[in-house]
Amino acid sequence: MNLRNASAPVRAIKRLLSHHEIATLLLLLHAPIDAMAAPPDVASLSEYGYVEMVSPTPGESKFRLTDDGNAVLRGLGIK
Repeated sequence: MNLRNASAPVRAIKRLLSHHEIATLLLLLHAPIDAMAAPPDVASLSEYGYVEMVSPTPGESKFRLTDDGNAVLRGLGIK
């Protein structure tokens, strides 16, 4: 029996994440993080496409989860 939704895209985790990177994804789950206050793990998560930088207002930059980042958390049973 196939339980997977046929219309949902399948996303694979691109690499194993450290516990610090998973904690950063959890922080971003609840709210975007200001770019100046972002932990160092945001750079690697951004490189793998799990987070992205957005500018809600001019001169302000924040990091938020991408669809792939949300998929990782769903795969971990968190979301």
